[in-house]
Amino acid sequence: MMRAAVGDWLEQRWVRNTIIGVILFNAVILGLETSAPVMAAAGPMIITLDYICLSIFVAEIALKLFAHGLRFFRSGWNVFDFVIVGIALIPAGQGLSVLRALRILRVLRVVSVAPRLRRVVEGFITALPGMGSVFLLMALIFYIGAVMATKLFAASFPEWFGDLGNSAYTLFQIMTLESWSMGIVRPVMEAYPYAWAFFVPFIMVTTFAVVNLLVGLIVNSMQDAHSVEDNQKTDAYRDEVLARLREIEARLERLSDDTSVRR
Repeated sequence: MMRAAVGDWLEQRWVRNTIIGVILFNAVILGLETSAPVMAAAGPMIITLDYICLSIFVAEIALKLFAHGLRFFRSGWNVFDFVIVGIALIPAGQGLSVLRALRILRVLRVVSVAPRLRRVVEGFITALPGMGSVFLLMALIFYIGAVMATKLFAASFPEWFGDLGNSAYTLFQIMTLESWSMGIVRPVMEAYPYAWAFFVPFIMVTTFAVVNLLVGLIVNSMQDAHSVEDNQKTDAYRDEVLARLREIEARLERLSDDTSVRR
């Protein structure tokens, strides 16, 4: 009973909202720690507030472990919270300063606490298998394009297309449309007037086709996640209605039996 009561208390809206508030407040505190003037003026207070926030997170994890036991680790989000808080507990020392810098990852706990953000991440994770196929296709296109660009333009533009690595990076810049025209393509076209026949199809395939395919996969996965959640809510509501109907039916049967006995 005690564990169930603690679990119900942790699921209350005001408790979740309080945890979200602490996470956001802690994010501000961690940002202030990067400012030398602020730390010089109020360093001890900021560090104390950071420890208070961490204590609240540890207490929350401990209560969840008490309420759910080993079932706590069956949820990926609980494991995520456990790892993030555990990293923050690692003492600062030689070789561990990078891990201490990862304390800012506590801000990501907003994702596990806020249902809407969690739904977005779940949709993204669901899309990963399909995205893997798209990334493989993208890698093949980049490899083919890098080989062609190196053979075509390396002689005149070795800084951009001198080897396979430089060509791949330059093509990636072109795909993102960052300074691609005046910065790269037009100078290349001054030496190779028909270079547009290579760059335009590359941009059409990568930027407008493959990248939008990734976006479409993510959107579809999020829609599927919404549908699953809506179905779960519908099933839960249906089960609740059926349980109430059974309860009403049982009460009517008891009333009927009582009336028969009195007669």
